[in-house]
Amino acid sequence: MPDIPLTTVVVLCLAALAAGWIDAVVGGGGLLLLPALLLGLPPGTPAAHALGTNKAVAIVGTTGAAVTYARKAPVDVRLAVRIGLAALAGSSAGAFFAAGMSTEVLKPVIMVVLIGVGTFVILRPAFGTAPATGPATRRQILAAIGLAGLGIGFYDGLIGPGTGTFLVLALTAVLHLDLVTASATAKIVNCCTNAGALAMFAWQGAVLWQLAALMAVFNLAGGTLGAHTALKKGSGFVRVVLLTVVFALVAKMAWEQWVA
Repeated sequence: MPDIPLTTVVVLCLAALAAGWIDAVVGGGGLLLLPALLLGLPPGTPAAHALGTNKAVAIVGTTGAAVTYARKAPVDVRLAVRIGLAALAGSSAGAFFAAGMSTEVLKPVIMVVLIGVGTFVILRPAFGTAPATGPATRRQILAAIGLAGLGIGFYDGLIGPGTGTFLVLALTAVLHLDLVTASATAKIVNCCTNAGALAMFAWQGAVLWQLAALMAVFNLAGGTLGAHTALKKGSGFVRVVLLTVVFALVAKMAWEQWVA
């Protein structure tokens, strides 16, 4: 592991705590955690190490949130696992291609993705506020497997941040779920995408395991707390958190990219 100052480690652990909470509520904890790692790791550290360490941390918090949701939310676990298996394959493929990606490429891509998510949610104020009207059709299931599984899974392995948010949006749009149920389903799928990407990064030796283990403890605490909060507050609260997170991070990354 590279030599990292203690103050930086503390900041990274706090970022992992906050990211776990955000990820459990609405997805997208990586939008906080990955930039924190990119900034906190010593100059010259390959971007793949930030990506791999991010996955090792995130899978712990996501699993904690998934377990909490599965116990209390109306989640179709069988469907979530089917989408998750496709996502595992997609994320493994994405991680394979991510090894040569540079930090300078990652930051602008993440920013564009954030703006797109925020714009979509603003233009659709009723999005994700109504519960599902019935069981998903075969066409809806296949669409969810293709889009949320293979497509977003590939993105998760390639870049990662925002995957949970994109899963929530895709599952809400395709399966007509409310935001809380979509968040619960997304956590199970996200566990699979994280596992596929992490396996590939580990095989490539791109995970800082000691740092990841420490940050994972904080991420787990944040994830468990976030799931309880979302279940208690409901879809309206999830939507507010989504928009707040998206635009705060757009402003932060724009400042770093063009002003700082």
